[in-house]
Parts: sequence; structure tokens; C-alpha cells
Amino acid sequence: MQLTTQHFIALLPLLITSATIVVVMLAIAWKRNHSWTYGLSVLGLNLALLSLLPALKVTPLQVTPLLLVDNFACYYMALVLAATLACVTLIHAYLGGDSGKGYPGNREELYLLMLLSAAGGLVLVSAQHLAGLFIGLELLSVPTYGMIAYAFFNKRSLEAGIKYMVLSAAGSAFLLFGMALLYGEAGSLSFAGIGSKLAANGLPSLIAQIGIGMMLVGLAFKLSLVPFHLWTPDVYEGAPAPVAAFLATASKVAVFAVLLRLYQISPVTSSGWLSELLTVIAIASILFGNLLALLQSNIKRLLGYSSIAHFGYLLVALIASKGLAVEAVGVYLATYVLTSLGAFGVITLMSTPYSGRDCDALYEYRGLFWRRPYLTAVLTVMMLSLAGIPLTAGFIGKFYVVAAGVQGQLWWLLGTLVLGSAIGVFYYLRVMVTLFLVQPNLRRHDADMHWAQHAGGIMLLFVAVLAFFLGVYPQPLLELVQQAGLVAIAH
Repeated sequence: MQLTTQHFIALLPLLITSATIVVVMLAIAWKRNHSWTYGLSVLGLNLALLSLLPALKVTPLQVTPLLLVDNFACYYMALVLAATLACVTLIHAYLGGDSGKGYPGNREELYLLMLLSAAGGLVLVSAQHLAGLFIGLELLSVPTYGMIAYAFFNKRSLEAGIKYMVLSAAGSAFLLFGMALLYGEAGSLSFAGIGSKLAANGLPSLIAQIGIGMMLVGLAFKLSLVPFHLWTPDVYEGAPAPVAAFLATASKVAVFAVLLRLYQISPVTSSGWLSELLTVIAIASILFGNLLALLQSNIKRLLGYSSIAHFGYLLVALIASKGLAVEAVGVYLATYVLTSLGAFGVITLMSTPYSGRDCDALYEYRGLFWRRPYLTAVLTVMMLSLAGIPLTAGFIGKFYVVAAGVQGQLWWLLGTLVLGSAIGVFYYLRVMVTLFLVQPNLRRHDADMHWAQHAGGIMLLFVAVLAFFLGVYPQPLLELVQQAGLVAIAH
């Protein structure tokens, strides 16, 4: 195919991210400097975000048979890039300054790994072909193995890295096998091609159904849906806090976006038994995620289990698949990313990687209000938003998912969602109450006195204000999401 200037403009976010990776790599090879590496990473990600504006003017455009850049892809690219930018800022706060105490190993490679993973996310959200999906997914996943095990002096971090690597390889094997079966049946690897070929045959054959089921296993693993969720709490607990934030936000957003595109463009994939299977997975994820979160005394594990429940809620909109469904997913993912970044941001600022493990035990947050009131306010807003309390961004997301469920008349799922949300309120409130209890005389972690004057603190305050603002006035987000429709290019 003939590549024109328009194709390059459409690909600008990915090209700029890739160029940033090369520049950062060369800068590290030339001279190690933590601040320089951070500065270059932030500059590159900001340029990639800005390049979405010219890209939007030429969309929808099929760049290669593998990639389709449309408004939908641009919206999720923006989400992935914004989440990566926030996580990179948190890494800088987490690894410590250039002078004095700090992370004992090489710091710069963590930025490189995160940028590589973000590039995988950009490929994934614009994939319209199974080969594009697999390349994006692997580019997203492989750097995360190194990121999770980056705190090499902490055995939990190493254990989490090995667990994730082994289980992720198993998930990828299922995905590839499913793709092979689908290709054998449909004779095409593009989403639209698979959809039209299978639809022409009437009901999908047994081989096609098994293929779709196996692909679903691979993607459900990445999204930590029950029963493929077992890695989630251990990996969240072991991974450095900014890496856990990246896993919870950018990584999952990219995978869910491609699942939504596949589900919408190949309607056969949403037929009959698969819809029932997804319903069972959604109900199990909501109930297991919330009930297991009740038992946690570690805030990272609590957020891990709660993320299982949140993606269970998102499946309600996916199963509805008509009317408001695409909008509901867009709104919910944006609000979920915002609140997860805020919650993990507070953990990051409280933690230092050079004094043992992260500050993630709930008792360490006891009485935080009396020492760091503004940081407590940020975490309180995040917990309220995750619980879906009105006047926070999380409420708007949950409202849209419920509306999509009502449109699709999914009463069993909606009943489970209400029950799950009720259980969720309990453990989010428990975290909030802990922050205001009387100070204990225990050895405690604390955020830096001037945390709000550094890049990580400023970003965290901005996230908290945005979570509140979107809860009160969600119109800008809703307009953005309404324009991020899906486009199918026939094959």
C-alpha cells in the first residue's frame, strides 16, 4: 500500500513515543542522569499527547492492514499516554532525587521499560487485526515483567515478577491458540473479516467458538477477571507502587479497548453462549473481587481485588453492546484511570524503595490526617470515587454502566452490580476511617513534608481536583466520549 503524509500524521503519537524510546536509550548510553532521563520521557509523552490533535484531523484512516486510527483509537491513546505520563512522574518521586538517599540500583531503565510498554498500548488500541493485537499485547506485557521485579532487593518484587511472567506466558499461549483456530475457520485475521466470514456461515462452528473462547481466556487474564485473577493481588503487592499504578491503568485500558473493538466489529463473537459465559465471568468478578477485598489489611491488595470488581462492572456495558455501551466504557475507563492513579499516587509518595517494602499496610495510614491533611484529602476523594459516591468522577462512570445495563435489560447483572457496590462502600469507608483515627505510637512511614511542591505531588493534587470536577461537571468528558465512536473498515 502507498503511504502518504496523512498516514504518518495518523501514526504521530506512536512514532513520537517510539522516537522518545530511542532518544532515552541513547541518553542513558551516553551519560546516566536521573533528572535528564525523566525530563526526556515527560517531554516525549507530552509531545505524543499533543500530536493527537493533528492525528484527529485525518481520522478515520487505515494505516496498514494491522492498524486503524479512528476517533476511538485516539481517545484510548490519550488515556494510555496520560496514565503513562502520570506514572512516569510518580517514578521520579519514588526513586528519589539525584543527591543523598535514593534507589540503590540503576534508575533510568525503569523509564525506558515504561515507555516501551506504553508504545505497546498505543498499538493495541488501534489494532483491527489479530496480528496487530498480538504484537501490541506482547510489547505491552514483556517490559512489565522487568518493571514489576525492578525493586530487586525486595523478594516480594522478584516473586511478583516471576509469577506475572509465567502466568502471562500461559495467557499468551491461550490467545495464540485461539487465533490459530479462528484463522483456520474464517480464513482471515482482520476483525471485520472474521466477523463477516463467520456471519456468512450462520452460527459459528464449534472450532470458531472454541477459538473465540480461548482468545477470551488470554484477554481475561490480562484484565484479571475471575477465574484468571489469581496473579493480581500478589503482583500489585510486590510491584513498586508506580508500576502497580501503570498495570492498573494504562495496561488494562489498552486491553479492554481492543476487546471492545473486537466485540463490536465481529458481532458473531457476542452470540449465544459467549454472552452467557461473559455474564458468568462478570458476576463472579464482581462478587469475588468485592468479597475478597473485604478481608484485606494491605491497601495494594485491596486495590488489586477492587480492580477485579471494577472490570466486572465494565463487562456489564460490554455485554449490553448496544446503545450507550461504547460511551459507558469510555466514561468508566476514564474515571477509573483517574481514581486509580490518585490512590496509587498517595501510596507512592508515602513509600521509599530504599527503606524496605512499600508503605502498603493499612495500619501505616492510621492517623495520617493529623500529619498530612492534604494527602489524606486526596486519598479520601479517591476512595469516594472508587465507591461511586455522587459528586465524584466514579459516580458518573457507574451511572453510565448502569444506564447501559438497563438499556440491554441485563437485570441479573445489574442486581449483582448493586450488591457489589454496596459491599465496596464498606471497605472503601474502612480505609477512610483509618486515616482519621488517633495516631498510634508505631514506627511509621510518612510522605515528605513538602510533597505538594514536587512534580509527583502537583500531579496528584491535579488528579484529585479533576476527579471532583468531573463528578460535579462531567460534560467535557461526555462530549469527548461521544465523539470516540467505533469505525469498521470492511474487508
